[in-house]
Amino acid sequence: MKRAALGALLAITSASCHAVLNYPSALGPRYAGVPPSRSASAAGSHVLHVVTYNVQWGKNIDRAINVLKTRAPLPDADIVVLQEMDADGTRRIADALGMAWVYYPAAVHPKLGHDFGNAVLSRWPIVEDEKVMLPHVGGLRHAQRIATAATVLVGTVKVRVYSTHLGTPSDIRPSKRRDQAHTILADAATYSLVIIAGDMNSHGIGEAFRAGGFLWPTEHNGFTTAFFNWDHIFFKGFAPPDPPAKSAGIVRDTLGTSDHDPVWAVAQLP
Repeated sequence: MKRAALGALLAITSASCHAVLNYPSALGPRYAGVPPSRSASAAGSHVLHVVTYNVQWGKNIDRAINVLKTRAPLPDADIVVLQEMDADGTRRIADALGMAWVYYPAAVHPKLGHDFGNAVLSRWPIVEDEKVMLPHVGGLRHAQRIATAATVLVGTVKVRVYSTHLGTPSDIRPSKRRDQAHTILADAATYSLVIIAGDMNSHGIGEAFRAGGFLWPTEHNGFTTAFFNWDHIFFKGFAPPDPPAKSAGIVRDTLGTSDHDPVWAVAQLP
């Protein structure tokens, strides 16, 4: 069944494979902001709540805000990473959640006519950020892939966060997707506390992150798309929550915002 589903996915994707307009510079474009009012959680033995959400094509922003503010446990999120976004949609979600944010687009989507990229939102100050260029431009659309990296200051502790969207099965081979994962891992190597999250367009790619020393709490989630478990969160330098509790899950009631469900995970700060 998975093989048939993948074949259908490839056929649909290849039916409209116009090339994208990429942003080839690692310097930008860059968009960021801090809302007028922002709440922050207490530091110390804090349990960090992380959400990744691919908001399909950055559409249905009002409904996405509703989901993030009302569908438990998403309102508890300390960090939210978003994919398939533009700057205005990112700003609207960040303002609604009272979060600081940074966003880098990878390209202008040919079908949508607007920017297409990844964002990091945080209840804590974002003190550094970077656009990480990933190798292997896609074969069908020639699309550049990136990770948006942000260093978040949780109390006095720095946490490196990556919002990423790896290449699709129709665009690159699994070996090239591993190269993209290894590029992120190389950038993260000098940080002791790291969160990597996003649309991985693969389940097996989690083995590359585990081999890099990361916990994989979303490994055994159900499908996050119609047929695949592709949206994941990885932690390095964190411990499971104490007291023990369910450490990861999926929110299904998403008001038709996307073809991906939001995924959440929690970990204990040291």
